[in-house]
Amino acid sequence: MLTEQERKKVLEEAVHIAVVGCSDKPHRTSYQIAEALIASGYKVTPVNPNIEEVFGIKAAASIGDVNEPVDIVNVFRQSRHVAGLAEECLQTDIPVFWTQLGIRDLTAAEKLEREGKQVVMDYCIKVEHARLIGKKK
Repeated sequence: MLTEQERKKVLEEAVHIAVVGCSDKPHRTSYQIAEALIASGYKVTPVNPNIEEVFGIKAAASIGDVNEPVDIVNVFRQSRHVAGLAEECLQTDIPVFWTQLGIRDLTAAEKLEREGKQVVMDYCIKVEHARLIGKKK
């Protein structure tokens, strides 16, 4: 898993973040964090087969359905879904797999790392961005 300095570098260099489990409901944490990422200057693609769009951005049904280069997959799904999402990520060129606070699967993390992916688990991307970089990218 990435160190604090490595997380900072990932956040500084990232342009496009796919938010898996992004909700179109403003009271949901995934919505609020995606909104904050956009406000911080990132391009965000919501990934959720159950919504059409959010923030005026068309949602992708799955990680593999994002048709542009992505720097980070940010996961807002329960830990039991991480292994399947990791497998999807392994079928892409996305270099970083990041799960939100409280979401972890160490077996999936080890597999991702063995296959060359960078992994952050159990860290809130919004909190880490604010803490390591500041308000504006």
